[in-house]
This record gives sequence, structure tokens and C-alpha cells, in this order.
Amino acid sequence: MRKPRNKNKKTAIVLFSAAAGMVGLAFAAVPLYQLFCQVTGFGGTPKIFAAAPTASMATPAREITVRFDANVNAGLPWRFQPERRTIRVRAGTPTEINYRAGNLSDQTTTGNATYNVTPFKAGEYFSKIECFCFTEQRLKAGEEAVMGVQFFVDPAIFTDPNTQDVNEITLSYTFFRAPNRNEDSDKKVVSRR
Repeated sequence: MRKPRNKNKKTAIVLFSAAAGMVGLAFAAVPLYQLFCQVTGFGGTPKIFAAAPTASMATPAREITVRFDANVNAGLPWRFQPERRTIRVRAGTPTEINYRAGNLSDQTTTGNATYNVTPFKAGEYFSKIECFCFTEQRLKAGEEAVMGVQFFVDPAIFTDPNTQDVNEITLSYTFFRAPNRNEDSDKKVVSRR
């Protein structure tokens, strides 16, 4: 009679461990998926580079149009737009553009920007070196800020059979209100230019 009871305990331990493992994976899924997308460019997520490409990477004869899109979620009382809607960039050449944001409310608010690149297949060739979207942005009532993005397009986009037809890339940002913020007690994180 002892064997069935030990067998039940082992089964219970295995089932409990499996359930705990699934709960752990559920919590880790979003950060792991985001990391996977940033590393591979999957789903239109641009790669993030710590440094600009070398001069030998640039291809003088190959240019591509980059379009800039800006959106603000209804829960954040900001105005947000690119200084330029489109530019032509040389593949492999670091390029910097600016967005302008303004707090339209009478109180300090903090926002987070999410981003993606379309067409999605171009995401692995669009690399950001520096971006305001890497940190929360805090604006006081009525305050305006200029926020820069430094990026480059990998010249390999022109030799990949899957992306040879891409002649325009859209970099799109959406700002959302940062969750659970005590706006007045936080330090300022927006950079001014």
C-alpha cells in the first residue's frame, strides 16, 4: 500500500513543478519575445546598436527613403511629431533626425514610446544607435522638447532576396502614458537640445 501513496506524491510534485514552470514562462514570455525581436529585427522591431557603423559599411550609390510617423495614445495629453516626414539616406551611413514633443496639459506627465518598422521584413536591416524611446520621457506642464533618433540602414537590405523590392521604410512611434507614475517627485529624464 505504500507504493501508490509514494506514486501519488511524485505525480503531485511533477504536476506542481510543471505548473510553476508554466507560470514562470508566462511572466518571462514578454521580455524574452521583446529581446528576441530586438536582436533579430523580427516583427518590424529595429535592431539596437551600441555604436555607429564603420565608414567602409556605407554604400555611396545606394539610397533608401525613410518615412517618420508619430502617434500619441489618447491617455497622454501630448503633441508629438517628426521635424521631417521623409528623408533619403545612404545605406550604412549614420543619420540623425529629431521629433518634437509638447505637453498640452497643466500637469507634469511621463511617457514611454514604442516603435516599429514597416515593412516588417526591413526591421532586421534598420538599426538604432541612440533613441529617446530607450528611456521614459517626462515633460512639465506646457513644456516642449526635441528628441533625437540616430539610426542607419544596413546595406545588406539591397542584397537580401527577401528585401530587394523595399525602397521605403517607415519608422513609427507611439507614445503612451507611463504607468503608475508619481509625476511631481520624479527626476527629469528628457534631454534638451
